[in-house]
Amino acid sequence: MNFGNARRRGGSEVSTGALIDIMFFLMLFFLIASTVTNPNVIKLLLPQASSSNVISKQSINVHINSTGQYFVGKDPVTLADLQDAIAAATQQLSEPTINLRVDRDVTAQQLVNVLDIGMKLKVKVVLATERVE
Repeated sequence: MNFGNARRRGGSEVSTGALIDIMFFLMLFFLIASTVTNPNVIKLLLPQASSSNVISKQSINVHINSTGQYFVGKDPVTLADLQDAIAAATQQLSEPTINLRVDRDVTAQQLVNVLDIGMKLKVKVVLATERVE
Protein backbone atom coordinates (compact mmCIF):
# COMPACT_ATOMS: atom_id res chain seq x y z
CA MET A 1 0.00 0.00 0.00
CA ASN A 2 1.37 3.27 -1.06
CA PHE A 3 -0.21 6.15 0.84
CA GLY A 4 2.15 8.72 -0.62
CA ASN A 5 0.25 8.86 -3.91
CA ALA A 6 -3.02 9.86 -2.19
CA ARG A 7 -1.46 13.04 -0.93
CA ARG A 8 -0.15 14.04 -4.31
CA ARG A 9 -3.43 13.53 -6.20
CA GLY A 10 -5.38 16.28 -4.53
CA GLY A 11 -5.83 17.89 -1.19
CA SER A 12 -8.98 18.18 0.81
CA GLU A 13 -10.87 21.46 0.66
CA VAL A 14 -13.33 23.09 2.99
CA SER A 15 -16.10 25.03 1.28
CA THR A 16 -16.91 28.24 3.15
CA GLY A 17 -19.67 29.49 0.84
CA ALA A 18 -22.48 28.39 3.12
CA LEU A 19 -20.69 29.77 6.17
CA ILE A 20 -20.40 33.19 4.52
CA ASP A 21 -24.15 33.17 3.76
CA ILE A 22 -25.00 32.33 7.35
CA MET A 23 -22.70 35.06 8.69
CA PHE A 24 -24.26 37.59 6.29
CA PHE A 25 -27.79 36.75 7.47
CA LEU A 26 -26.74 36.94 11.13
CA MET A 27 -25.11 40.32 10.55
CA LEU A 28 -28.23 41.55 8.73
CA PHE A 29 -30.48 40.31 11.54
CA PHE A 30 -28.49 42.05 14.27
CA LEU A 31 -28.23 45.23 12.23
CA ILE A 32 -32.00 45.41 11.80
CA ALA A 33 -32.65 44.43 15.43
CA SER A 34 -30.28 47.12 16.73
CA THR A 35 -31.99 49.86 14.72
CA VAL A 36 -35.43 48.82 15.97
CA THR A 37 -34.46 49.05 19.62
CA ASN A 38 -34.23 52.52 21.12
CA PRO A 39 -31.12 52.92 23.32
CA ASN A 40 -32.26 56.30 24.69
CA VAL A 41 -35.31 54.93 26.48
CA ILE A 42 -35.45 55.45 30.22
CA LYS A 43 -36.48 52.18 31.84
CA LEU A 44 -39.36 52.61 34.31
CA LEU A 45 -41.85 50.28 35.93
CA LEU A 46 -45.01 52.38 35.92
CA PRO A 47 -47.67 52.11 38.60
CA GLN A 48 -50.82 50.26 37.55
CA ALA A 49 -54.38 51.59 37.21
CA SER A 50 -57.60 50.00 36.01
CA SER A 51 -58.85 53.07 34.10
CA SER A 52 -56.99 55.47 31.87
CA ASN A 53 -57.46 58.41 29.50
CA VAL A 54 -55.40 59.21 26.44
CA ILE A 55 -54.10 62.77 26.27
CA SER A 56 -53.66 64.37 22.84
CA LYS A 57 -52.62 67.85 24.00
CA GLN A 58 -49.16 69.33 23.75
CA SER A 59 -47.13 67.72 26.49
CA ILE A 60 -43.62 67.27 27.74
CA ASN A 61 -42.41 64.15 29.47
CA VAL A 62 -40.87 64.31 32.93
CA HIS A 63 -39.38 61.04 34.17
CA ILE A 64 -38.27 60.03 37.65
CA ASN A 65 -36.42 56.71 37.72
CA SER A 66 -35.95 54.34 40.65
CA THR A 67 -32.67 55.98 41.70
CA GLY A 68 -34.36 59.40 42.02
CA GLN A 69 -32.93 61.00 38.88
CA TYR A 70 -35.14 63.55 37.10
CA PHE A 71 -35.37 63.80 33.30
CA VAL A 72 -37.13 66.43 31.19
CA GLY A 73 -37.60 64.70 27.87
CA LYS A 74 -34.43 62.65 27.70
CA ASP A 75 -32.17 65.24 29.33
CA PRO A 76 -31.17 64.56 32.95
CA VAL A 77 -31.66 67.50 35.34
CA THR A 78 -31.18 68.04 39.05
CA LEU A 79 -34.04 68.90 41.39
CA ALA A 80 -32.69 72.46 41.69
CA ASP A 81 -32.79 72.93 37.90
CA LEU A 82 -36.06 71.06 37.34
CA GLN A 83 -38.34 74.11 37.50
CA ASP A 84 -36.22 76.07 35.03
CA ALA A 85 -36.04 73.10 32.64
CA ILE A 86 -39.82 72.57 32.74
CA ALA A 87 -40.45 76.32 32.27
CA ALA A 88 -38.14 76.37 29.25
CA ALA A 89 -39.76 73.26 27.74
CA THR A 90 -43.33 74.55 28.20
CA GLN A 91 -42.64 78.14 27.17
CA GLN A 92 -43.47 77.64 23.46
CA LEU A 93 -46.57 75.50 24.06
CA SER A 94 -50.06 77.05 24.10
CA GLU A 95 -51.67 74.46 26.45
CA PRO A 96 -48.73 72.72 28.09
CA THR A 97 -49.17 69.48 29.98
CA ILE A 98 -46.55 67.62 31.98
CA ASN A 99 -46.78 63.89 31.35
CA LEU A 100 -45.24 62.59 34.58
CA ARG A 101 -43.77 59.11 34.31
CA VAL A 102 -42.43 57.78 37.60
CA ASP A 103 -41.02 54.44 38.62
CA ARG A 104 -42.94 52.36 41.15
CA ASP A 105 -40.15 52.73 43.69
CA VAL A 106 -40.18 56.55 43.69
CA THR A 107 -41.05 58.17 47.02
CA ALA A 108 -44.12 60.35 47.39
CA GLN A 109 -41.90 63.38 48.10
CA GLN A 110 -40.25 63.14 44.68
CA LEU A 111 -43.69 62.98 43.07
CA VAL A 112 -44.90 65.97 45.10
CA ASN A 113 -41.80 67.95 44.04
CA VAL A 114 -42.88 67.76 40.39
CA LEU A 115 -46.55 68.39 41.23
CA ASP A 116 -45.53 71.50 43.17
CA ILE A 117 -43.48 72.80 40.24
CA GLY A 118 -46.50 72.22 37.97
CA MET A 119 -48.70 74.23 40.32
CA LYS A 120 -46.17 77.09 40.45
CA LEU A 121 -45.93 77.22 36.65
CA LYS A 122 -49.72 76.73 36.23
CA VAL A 123 -49.17 73.67 34.06
CA LYS A 124 -51.45 70.65 34.09
CA VAL A 125 -49.68 67.52 35.41
CA VAL A 126 -50.84 64.05 34.40
CA LEU A 127 -49.48 60.90 36.03
CA ALA A 128 -48.75 58.10 33.53
CA THR A 129 -49.73 54.59 34.61
CA GLU A 130 -49.64 51.13 33.13
CA ARG A 131 -53.06 49.75 32.24
CA VAL A 132 -54.15 46.58 34.07
CA GLU A 133 -56.69 44.36 32.39
